[in-house]
Amino acid sequence: MAIVSSRMTIWIALGALALWGMGSTAAHAQAPAVDPAAVQIFKRMTDYLGGLQRFSVDTQNTSEDVLDSGQKIQYDISASVVIQRPDKLRAERKGDLVSQVIVYDGKTLTIYNAADHYYAVAAAPDNLDDTLHFARDSLDIVPPVGDLVYRNAFDLLTAHVTSAKVIGKSVIGGVKCDHLAFTGPVVDWQIWIADQDKPLPRKYVITTKNDPAQPQYMVFMSNWNVAPTVSDALFRFTAPQGAKQTDFVRMDDTAATSQR
Repeated sequence: MAIVSSRMTIWIALGALALWGMGSTAAHAQAPAVDPAAVQIFKRMTDYLGGLQRFSVDTQNTSEDVLDSGQKIQYDISASVVIQRPDKLRAERKGDLVSQVIVYDGKTLTIYNAADHYYAVAAAPDNLDDTLHFARDSLDIVPPVGDLVYRNAFDLLTAHVTSAKVIGKSVIGGVKCDHLAFTGPVVDWQIWIADQDKPLPRKYVITTKNDPAQPQYMVFMSNWNVAPTVSDALFRFTAPQGAKQTDFVRMDDTAATSQR
């Protein structure tokens, strides 16, 4: 048995964030394609989050799957994430399609599938950013809020930006937020960022445009703690009694097999 991501469609949207482009509506045809205010708000958020030494957050994720009939079915996953820069991560996620623990200790990345009591361990880079790239590119696994926590998240997420706009103020989970909207050739997306001293993301929605059904991926973020008390023990994986070790199915191995 080998561990792979339980449903690629749930996390592939996160990997697609770096391809985001942006657009404007006909109603705002006279507005600049890229509203500097939207860019400034988004950069303030990525700078703040990227500068945190440690933080924790809970997420509620909803992904849509489109049946052959065209009907959309939603799947939910809740997750708790703790990050300590430059080289620690722990994420626990439970939901309709997956029940996993992800642990990165600066040397190895471990995934434990609670449903079948299997875990896999892989040698990982010595920093969080490179490990996130490794997890996605080689193992097809993206931890919750993965793309938002890169130190250079702004550059990655706006590499192909063509337009952006501020929709206005909104309230998410009792927190007043700036609502931003972006469009592009691959996905449309919206993000809600707290309008306060700690400009943390509270919600984002991604709509896949290259699928005629345009399924959405939605994340609510809550219980942010920008200075949690954590110990190194939190980032050490101890296999539960009866758990069996297996191997990851690596993306490069799969690609090589498909070419034979």
